[in-house]
Amino acid sequence: MLKNSSPQYFYTQDGTRIFYNTNFSKGEHNHSLPVLIFNYGLVCNHQHWQEQIPFFEEQGYSILLHDYRCHYSSSGELDLQNCHFIQMANDLNELVESLELEHLVLLGHSMGVNISLEYASIFPSKVRGLILISGTVLPPQDIMFDSNMTDVLFPYIMHFSKTYPEIFQKIWKTSYMNPIIRTMVYRGGFNTTKVSEEFVQVYMKKISELPQDILLHLLLEMKNHNIINRLESVQAKTLVMGGDKDKVIPYYLQVLLHQKIPNSQLYNIKEGSHVPQVDFPESVNERIHTFLKEV
Repeated sequence: MLKNSSPQYFYTQDGTRIFYNTNFSKGEHNHSLPVLIFNYGLVCNHQHWQEQIPFFEEQGYSILLHDYRCHYSSSGELDLQNCHFIQMANDLNELVESLELEHLVLLGHSMGVNISLEYASIFPSKVRGLILISGTVLPPQDIMFDSNMTDVLFPYIMHFSKTYPEIFQKIWKTSYMNPIIRTMVYRGGFNTTKVSEEFVQVYMKKISELPQDILLHLLLEMKNHNIINRLESVQAKTLVMGGDKDKVIPYYLQVLLHQKIPNSQLYNIKEGSHVPQVDFPESVNERIHTFLKEV
């Protein structure tokens, strides 16, 4: 995905292995522009940034990609209790300090918004800007698909996963092969006139690489995240973006973020789904590029 790719591992103070990739060597990034750090969403991956990463590398930006602990090529999957937003923010900061980076712009999509906000709250002096796409600071169980159905079903799904772990694991590992589940994800989370079914199949196959309990664990983490009480103290210039046809996280949640963050701008992506940066990459990239020039 990066033209000048340098994949490596970094070990945190508690020994967790963090996979990361950059288009620069330590101490050799472009100091005249902010460093862009991409944070993907809940059980997502950097495929969701596939139209942004090469575009901004072409513009000369230094880019840092990373896998959170318990995700993909990073370790920690046997210690889910330490897979929470404060720890993820601290992992990222340890990595940032090891690379001697400053003047950061964090791009977050969906759950990546929570992680970006947590980082900006803990380490405000390092963050020049935030680009927040399709996120929520309210419990997702209360607002997903504009209903509380997820909250109603959550305890039953949790009970099933604990009572029948082998069956739950099989469902988790093979759901991408089920055409009914694929269609539900495709129609529920994407603009089907702009995104191919193949994109969704690759995305869902990637999910099967994650620990089977991570979705429920991180949904609970999002539910308990108290970042809404700290939004007014966010100092970084912020661009809030969202699609007005987002069925997963309704657009009014982006309006709420904009209202709560003092130095923020709001950009409505017409006909955009929960993944508007994939639906309409040209217009999203253009708006982000304009924002970065302001930063």
